[in-house]
Amino acid sequence: MTPARHTILNRPELPVGGGAATLVKLAIIVVVLATLYFGRDIFVPLALAILLAFALAPAVQRLRRLSVPNLPAVLIVVAVAFLTILTFGWVLTQQATELAQQLPAYRTNIETKIDSILKSPPGGRLFGRAAEMMRDLGRKIEGEDEQSAPAPGTSTAPSEEDAPLVVEMREPAPTSFQIIRTIVGPLIGPLATAGIVIVFVIFMLLEREDLRDRFIRLAGWRDLPRVSQAINDAGRRVGRYLLMQLVVNTTYAIPIAIGLWLIGLPNPILWGMLCGLLRFVPYIGPIVAAFFPLVVAIGVDAGWTTFLLAGAWFIVVELISNNVVEPLLYGASTGLSPIAIIGAAVFWTWLWGPIGLLLSTPLTVCLVVLGRHVPQLAFLDVLLGSEPVLEPSELLYQRLLVGDPIEATERAEEYLTSNSPFRYYREVAIPALALAEEDRATGRLSDEQLIRVGDSALTLVDNLREWEEPERPQAAKEEDEEDVTAAAELPAVGNIHVLCIGARGELDDAAAAILADLLVRGGADTRLLRHDSLRDAVLGEADLGSPEVVTLSYMNSDSLAHARLLVRRLRRRLPDIRVVLCFWTFSPAEMERRDPGTATHADAVAITLEEAIVKIGELAGEREVEPPADKPSLAAAAGA
Repeated sequence: MTPARHTILNRPELPVGGGAATLVKLAIIVVVLATLYFGRDIFVPLALAILLAFALAPAVQRLRRLSVPNLPAVLIVVAVAFLTILTFGWVLTQQATELAQQLPAYRTNIETKIDSILKSPPGGRLFGRAAEMMRDLGRKIEGEDEQSAPAPGTSTAPSEEDAPLVVEMREPAPTSFQIIRTIVGPLIGPLATAGIVIVFVIFMLLEREDLRDRFIRLAGWRDLPRVSQAINDAGRRVGRYLLMQLVVNTTYAIPIAIGLWLIGLPNPILWGMLCGLLRFVPYIGPIVAAFFPLVVAIGVDAGWTTFLLAGAWFIVVELISNNVVEPLLYGASTGLSPIAIIGAAVFWTWLWGPIGLLLSTPLTVCLVVLGRHVPQLAFLDVLLGSEPVLEPSELLYQRLLVGDPIEATERAEEYLTSNSPFRYYREVAIPALALAEEDRATGRLSDEQLIRVGDSALTLVDNLREWEEPERPQAAKEEDEEDVTAAAELPAVGNIHVLCIGARGELDDAAAAILADLLVRGGADTRLLRHDSLRDAVLGEADLGSPEVVTLSYMNSDSLAHARLLVRRLRRRLPDIRVVLCFWTFSPAEMERRDPGTATHADAVAITLEEAIVKIGELAGEREVEPPADKPSLAAAAGA
């Protein structure tokens, strides 16, 4: 098997333009926003139709599989969908009208409860003062000044001469045309919008293949895989979101209606339907939905029992829906971060009003899909998406860069709950050090930052030294039989003495500590020596012990001359020593081209952790050496 490569991951970069290009992009954004705002009478029905077409397309396809022709299938699905919507609206209107007729009967109970709150200590004094202050402010606003009040004892009754003249104005009775216009006028706009949406949905479902082909042609027909993936991704995400949201809202509305009916709250069907509708609004929808029935609960009951029971029922159903129903039905996320959902709700509400609030999440899902598949719009995926924008190695490097090994350790322990320490070191830690080495080589990393990264990495390795890999199930072991990089498949080095040395700098020290930790886990007696112990004046006095193998770790790939000199010095001190050079940023092509083994006269060269452990075990042989009873921490050994 080809050894794994410890290189920096090639992540797509956001396109960066000059000042003129930025101004052009800003101008385009302003024009698009202005077009969406001033053309909302056209774009709102179009957006509704597109989303409904996404939601209804699976039903049409199922009817087509049952040998129903395309036109009847579309008409059946659209008719059922809009009849359901109209029925829902009619029932909601009837229930709201009935509630409006009952509201005056609840006024007395509401006023009684408000008076009890105002008069009850200790809140009564606070509410009373607040009410008095509001009254005073109202008088100030209306121009009622104490100085303009009449003097005591002065009569305020107007004289007969000053009495105002009463004028009564009567409007003529409205004509039949005016009555019709008053009733029909407010309905023209919604009916026209509904008609446009129905027509759009029908033609979109009838011509969905042709529309798809035209979109592919406009979006980039030369890149069919990417455009096809974008279309499928958008349709799948939006369709699934709308369907699952409908199911979740239904499973939320029905228990709410049943519970409020059992509690005795009037119009439980209205409250259930209102809760199901408002849950389409992210986050604030359930709060608004619960507010109105709770206000009615205050007026229905002379006491507080109905209000408390209704509030408790809302809390119970909301917790069950959020923690049981939604994870079970949604499965995968919509791909939006929570902040993106809130920001999208604010943005689309500002742009298109209440309809924009309902459409905010599915529209933003479409934007994220575009950002994921169109390089020029990649910033949308970064700003709005829920996927991590940094690789684990990049996250670790950032924590090491700011000198925060505590959070780095916490993230590492989260990673280790489902991965072995070897995987963490191979896939996260060594690539993070490679990122630091790249910044050091290009001058982006100062000496102070370099020291901070190295010291933080040493602390991280020492914190992880006590981590014990949990026993994996037998099934998981069988799945990993072909994965030689799994911790269980690493060759056991046995009881051997190994000296791990960081060769040139702080990053090399950290890499040597990682290798030492893995060797300790394999049963070796391992010591760690930092790079500052290898200077001429220090190396002669350093306590190297009697190791069987010495490893020299290099993150800097331009270190062949340094490695050759260091191998020569070590063999002057320990003539029989076996040296393994570890060039962690070398590629297999560089190994063939530069041949570091021949250039440095080392016994072995490794470019991966697995390869290093294998060659250490091969050089050490089968000699049995008793491990020490107490192994000091790597950080303490490094500072020795």
